[in-house]
Amino acid sequence: MQAMAQDYYAALGITRSATQDEIQKAYRNLARKYHPDLNPDDKTAQQKFKEIQQAHDVLSDPEKRKLYDQFGPDFERVGSGGPFPGGSAAGGQGFSFEELFGGAAGAGGGSGGFQFGDDFADLFRQFGGGRSGGGGRQARSAAPVRGRDLNAELTVPFNTAVVGGNASISVSRGGKQESLTIKIPPGVETGKKMRLRGQGEPGPNGQSGDLIVALTVAEHPCFRRSGNNLVLQLPVTLQEAALGATVDIPVPEGTVALKIPAGSSSGRRLRIRGQGIRSTSGAAGDLYVELEIKLPAALSDSSVADEEVQSAVHKLESLYREPVRRDLVW
Repeated sequence: MQAMAQDYYAALGITRSATQDEIQKAYRNLARKYHPDLNPDDKTAQQKFKEIQQAHDVLSDPEKRKLYDQFGPDFERVGSGGPFPGGSAAGGQGFSFEELFGGAAGAGGGSGGFQFGDDFADLFRQFGGGRSGGGGRQARSAAPVRGRDLNAELTVPFNTAVVGGNASISVSRGGKQESLTIKIPPGVETGKKMRLRGQGEPGPNGQSGDLIVALTVAEHPCFRRSGNNLVLQLPVTLQEAALGATVDIPVPEGTVALKIPAGSSSGRRLRIRGQGIRSTSGAAGDLYVELEIKLPAALSDSSVADEEVQSAVHKLESLYREPVRRDLVW
């Protein structure tokens, strides 16, 4: 499929000499800005999100980035044996019998290409009126010829990747642009591929090829995945952390109440069993909640932090029994 953005560096707003850290930082900032969940009715933002996903997928992979820098957006065709951009490959490299004969498998049906045996000779006998070079044996019926497989890419929202659902994809086949709805199984990850039988190019005798969809899972603004577990960084107030509280948090299957123990500090990790990603066996991972104490932004204004507020903060400070940086070493 044709690349959505011709210049992946421009899509991320970085230079060609950008480091991997700079690539990741630019991607995270843009993903938050254009995430479909935050722009549900903005088609432009959704298209921009797809473009930065595609750019990140290529530039974050050193091998893909090297090929992209050398060949441009058509690098995948070069890597898969297709023609080089602007012409055929030098010296005949990239020539494929499968492409020449419409993606047909060899006589043996294996993945190694055509078999130069009787069936291959039969193929040429068809062009010679059914006669072989060594006699008048009648040619056998030609094997069915499948249509060409198609490749496509799909960015799946994080929520759909976790719990499963439907997604739409646009495919060009048979000279027409079509929209397909495909079912996404729960727990898919970036890099996984789905093969949709019979959804590729139609063959000469009606036997269509397959559609192979490479999946990319979009980042979530709050959750991240760790194996079959989910991790959530949860903002809490100073009072909730100091005195304890029970707060409602969203999970894949609805909402759960989380009890925050009194005296909790930022970075404390709490576990909710069974609220992670469900595997094919039916077992689910866990949800880990990392607390992050958020102080009021108004405290930066000296006119707001009056004597009463300052007194309360000083009183809280006096409760420390030992230096908080006691174990800080080089």
